[in-house]
Amino acid sequence: MTLHSDVAELLAEAGIIDVDVDEAVADEHVRTSAYLRVVSVIASSRSRDRDRAIVATILRDPHVMGSKTAVVALVDEIAWKVTGPAEFRQWSAELLPEIDRLPAEGCREFIRRRIDDWLFWLSVKDGHVPTPAELAEVTDWMQRHLAEWSMSPAVLAVVADSARTKKTRNIAKNRAGSRELRTE
Repeated sequence: MTLHSDVAELLAEAGIIDVDVDEAVADEHVRTSAYLRVVSVIASSRSRDRDRAIVATILRDPHVMGSKTAVVALVDEIAWKVTGPAEFRQWSAELLPEIDRLPAEGCREFIRRRIDDWLFWLSVKDGHVPTPAELAEVTDWMQRHLAEWSMSPAVLAVVADSARTKKTRNIAKNRAGSRELRTE
């Protein structure tokens, strides 16, 4: 497969017809934007059958940062749609062989950490209250995500006491005291 055929195939599969394939091949920014559109269309599909093949195609792109960005966007979108950690764990396990083929170790690890973060979020969303030690294992991004989105006063208390950054601790502390949470 060539980059041109990969881009053309992804756009066709997503039904995106307003992207000039030659321009996308020539310009990594146009290509990354196209990948993000493809990922958005694919994530909105009910079927997850083609996700691994799509990720494999995107990750063949020589511009590693652009392909990583697109795969992380897919991971993020699917994490919001799944019913729980078991479904997400199964889905992400299908992608890991493709992710492990990435030549850039930093990109591989970033995607793996994002998957781990979402598994943590989904378990918290299912009612698990993390310990400070468990909270320490997730990224600053996930700690901030918990502070901004969790509706559990118990989770917010752990984040308010144990998050790595002062800003995240303050967000959790302020949200824990909000009327919005007390009325639930």
